[in-house]
Amino acid sequence: MDWNPTNYAKNAGFVSDLGKSVVDLLSPRAGERILDLGCGDGALTSEVAICGCRVVGIDSSPEMVAATKGRGLEAQVVDGRFLRFNSEFDAVFSNAALHWMSDPASVINGVWRALRPGGRFVGELGGYGNVSKIVSAIESALSTRGLAVTRPWFFPRPKEYQELLESVGFDVHDIALFPRPTLLPGDIRGWLITFAHPYTSVVPEGERNEFIAEIMDSLRNTLVDAKGKWIADYVRLRFAATKS
Repeated sequence: MDWNPTNYAKNAGFVSDLGKSVVDLLSPRAGERILDLGCGDGALTSEVAICGCRVVGIDSSPEMVAATKGRGLEAQVVDGRFLRFNSEFDAVFSNAALHWMSDPASVINGVWRALRPGGRFVGELGGYGNVSKIVSAIESALSTRGLAVTRPWFFPRPKEYQELLESVGFDVHDIALFPRPTLLPGDIRGWLITFAHPYTSVVPEGERNEFIAEIMDSLRNTLVDAKGKWIADYVRLRFAATKS
């Protein structure tokens, strides 16, 4: 999937704002070497670096990696399924990225190899039920056009993700699923343009505005509050684990 750092900053700045509590869970310490898995535009990578850590950001998007480097940070274009680090990091951190990575077992195995003994793996991703109302509206609008798309995200239940972590030897200290209705910076059009490209891209370009308008109309009664603000039906899974 292609990412546009400018559109991301405009439509999804809330992702890094809400992710600051995940940095708190990581509790980075000065001098640590930390891998930011799915660093995006580097907003949270900067937060970790400010703590005095040596941070490496990785992302599959060259555009996002360029944006991270533009902040003066170290970053590499790397697919999270194919990590090639070996016992190099004191911690691996990830926010709002793991649910985009297919084959979670390969991702977790790569994280295990990347960590030194005693290293920490701390992250947050979309959990079971995340954006279910939005997905239902999208899939309904596709169905009326005779189209279907395999869901591009992995939204696990806590038990499922804990078992994946423990299967490679992680000691899971904390894992929780929680709803987090999220105020969007504008209407849901910006969210759909930024995050739903795997769906919108199958609709002919000349029909996409109508397609998005149809989705917005179907969601207006459920995701718009009394003040006219759009609220995305987010559900997050947050965890902290240690390499034994």
